[in-house]
Amino acid sequence: MSPETGFWAIGLLMVLLLLRVPVALALTAVSFGGIAWLLGFEPALGIVANTPYSFVASWTMSAVPMFLLMGFVAFHAQLTTELFDAAKALLHRLPGALAISSIFACSGFAAVCGSSLATAASMGRIAIPEMIRAGYAPSLAAGSIAAGGTIGALIPPSILMIVYGVFSETSITQVFLGGIGMGLMTAVSYALLVLVIAWLRPDVIPRRPVEGAALSVRAAFGRIWPVLLLIAIVFGGLFSGLFTATEAGAVGAAGAILCAALVGHLNLEVMRQALLETLMTSASLFIIGVGAAMFTRFLGLTGLSSVISSFVTDAGLGYFQLMFVVVVVYILLGMVMEPFGALLVTLPILLPIFEAQQISLVWFGVVVVKLLEIGMITPPVGLNVFVIRNVAHKYVSVVQIFAGVLPFLAADIVVVALAVAFPGLVMLLPNLF
Repeated sequence: MSPETGFWAIGLLMVLLLLRVPVALALTAVSFGGIAWLLGFEPALGIVANTPYSFVASWTMSAVPMFLLMGFVAFHAQLTTELFDAAKALLHRLPGALAISSIFACSGFAAVCGSSLATAASMGRIAIPEMIRAGYAPSLAAGSIAAGGTIGALIPPSILMIVYGVFSETSITQVFLGGIGMGLMTAVSYALLVLVIAWLRPDVIPRRPVEGAALSVRAAFGRIWPVLLLIAIVFGGLFSGLFTATEAGAVGAAGAILCAALVGHLNLEVMRQALLETLMTSASLFIIGVGAAMFTRFLGLTGLSSVISSFVTDAGLGYFQLMFVVVVVYILLGMVMEPFGALLVTLPILLPIFEAQQISLVWFGVVVVKLLEIGMITPPVGLNVFVIRNVAHKYVSVVQIFAGVLPFLAADIVVVALAVAFPGLVMLLPNLF
């Protein structure tokens, strides 16, 4: 074992990432070079040859393309376009009803998608123009959708949570249940924030109710029955134990295709787009995962994870001190890295620490996904912000969107603080099931 080699490798990895080398390439190159340094060229070549198959052929990982296919079919078949109208019909009397409706519509879209980028893009096209026409400040309108999009990776089926479950060898169903609690906490905190802003700043968010929305309650919910049916089948079967998370992905994909056919929106172009985007997204995730699997093997050979875990234990860091460090690290990483890269770079180092501290890996996974999603709206990377910029460039600039998400970032910090101080808020549903 050579912990020093591990430290040098992490330093080199950080340099490569700062130089904008793709995450998968950086992870693979550093891992291969490190293993060759420790064991020789032939063993390193053998690991490079075997790791891609052993990782991609995992039964659990097959859930990723299935849930992605479900989301892309639902998106391209326009099964989710009525979610905003349905939420608006229920909430139209509240101050800031359009912003609150968009946030809860994002939550509904998340239940059939699993991607914050897709959630932000879909809801942004629908809700931002309507909010601006109703007198909302463009920055707040765009910021609410960018922030609401982060719920897409919190409420199951979350692709980030599936990948976390595979690497941490934790029950994906349990992490999903924790994600429901975290997603609802996030949505409620955003809604309360909108209410406060509407009360204090009517020039930013009009207080007046949405005119005529109550007339469309029955019609709006009649149009979203395919989404409700899909959610009921996938969640009902998953959380009742009828099928596993992997099987839920296949059921969800088949259900999305069937629902699209029933409403008459299924055609060759929809399937072509859905399959193409599923393949591209799956390939990009899997290649990063292969690099991360190699990096985990390399760190195991160096013994660095054990050294860091022992150091944390010997340093006597308390629970809140440890979590403060973790929160700061993930927020800083979120400013410069995309979520999957940040997750897979850090898990090999942090998982042994939390196991040694006997902290629930289910709870940790939910909190980590929340922290990674905060990075989706923090400058300078903030991928959700740039997605919103692309779909609403006529109304708002990047600087305005970043200004609009600042209040929601404050709400996120409050939610994380509550989850850290009261872990039972996240673990309520996992403990019940």
